[in-house]
Amino acid sequence: MPLDSLRHRLSHLLPAAFRAYVAPFTAGHRRFVGPGDRWDLAAASQFSLLTLLGLREHHTLLDVGCGSLRAGRLFVVYLQAGHYFGVEPERWLVDAAIRSELGAELVARKRPTFHHGRDFAFGVFGRTFDFLLANSIFSHASPAQIGTCLAEAARVMTPASIFLASYVDGPTDYTGDAWVYPGTVTYTLPRLQALAAAAGLTCERLDWPYVYGEGAQTWLALTRRDAPA
Repeated sequence: MPLDSLRHRLSHLLPAAFRAYVAPFTAGHRRFVGPGDRWDLAAASQFSLLTLLGLREHHTLLDVGCGSLRAGRLFVVYLQAGHYFGVEPERWLVDAAIRSELGAELVARKRPTFHHGRDFAFGVFGRTFDFLLANSIFSHASPAQIGTCLAEAARVMTPASIFLASYVDGPTDYTGDAWVYPGTVTYTLPRLQALAAAAGLTCERLDWPYVYGEGAQTWLALTRRDAPA
């Protein structure tokens, strides 16, 4: 097993408090979400995708599974103050990223908001969002978890909102009920379209490269059924 992969797997066995302590010194917050050699490229790809689809500095963004602020560090800088919102159950990852990637001064000026729950409760922010992003969330989630995520997303979307999500396309659909990490699971496009429809959303595949090292993934664009044509 490659050394980076071994370190990545071992990191999950360490107490969260210890991971949080060592992260600023080892860049562990970067390796926790995958190989570090394309960390910056993955961030740039996500930023380019959203701006290509219309994200502008006055829009609001919900970053689902924002992790170590891989793309979040770019969005926080770009968006107007108070317009970036992140959901991440691993609080230490966000704290480490703020210390190592953003800094307290920038955070105080840009005022990003974070929620550290594990239940996709996007309503905690008390607002709707212009854009939502879920990079490599469906690639680890069960059908029930994806269904919950989509239902909660639909509640905080307007007819003009766009939800970008990636998944691992495969010949079979994962049928388990557990979150799988650091491994990945596969889904077919029809299965995800059915889950989206149940939440009142439409779902289409995007022709956009996935440049990170978690396996080849495919991007989806989800919108509300009443979205303007």
